[in-house]
Amino acid sequence: MKVKVTLLALVLFAFSGAAFAQKNNDNIKESKKIIQEFKKNDPGITKFFNSAYGYVVFPHIGKGGFGIGGAGGKGTVFRGGAPVSGAKMTQVTIGLQAGGQKYAEIIFLENKEAYDRFTGSNYEFAAQVSAVALKEGVSKDAQYRDGILVFTKAIGGLMYEASIGGQKFKIKPY
Repeated sequence: MKVKVTLLALVLFAFSGAAFAQKNNDNIKESKKIIQEFKKNDPGITKFFNSAYGYVVFPHIGKGGFGIGGAGGKGTVFRGGAPVSGAKMTQVTIGLQAGGQKYAEIIFLENKEAYDRFTGSNYEFAAQVSAVALKEGVSKDAQYRDGILVFTKAIGGLMYEASIGGQKFKIKPY
C-alpha cells in the first residue's frame, strides 16, 4: 500500500512539474513573439535589446478599473538574450478611471546594478515611473531613468485614466 501511495505521489509530482514547465514554455514563446512585434513596430528598439544588461517582457497585461483599478500579468526575464526567470506584475491604482485594456510591456535594465535591483527581491515602481508608448521612431529619443526604461504597446480595450499607483514585481528563477 505504501509503495502504491509513493508511486502515485511521484507520478502526480512529475505531471505537476511538466504542467509548470509547459506554462513557462508558453510564456517564453509569447514573450519572444512580443519582442518581434516591438522590433517590427519600431526597428530602433533593437539597440536596447542589444545593449541592455537584461530585460523583462510581459506579453499580456490585463488592466481594468472604475475608481479603483488593478492590473496584472506574467512575463519572462531575459539576460544575454536567454530566458532566465519568470516574472509576475501586479498593480493597484486609485483615481479617475473607467474601462479595461490589454497591453504588452518591456522593461529594459541598463546595467548590472539595475538588473540586480529588479531581480533581487520584490521590486516596485513608484508612481512617477512612466512608460513610452511604442510607435515607429519613438525609441530614437528614449532614455533610461535610474537604469530602467519601459516601453508599452496597446493590444486592445479602452480605458480612460487619470490615476496614481505603482507596479510591483516578483521574480522566480526557472
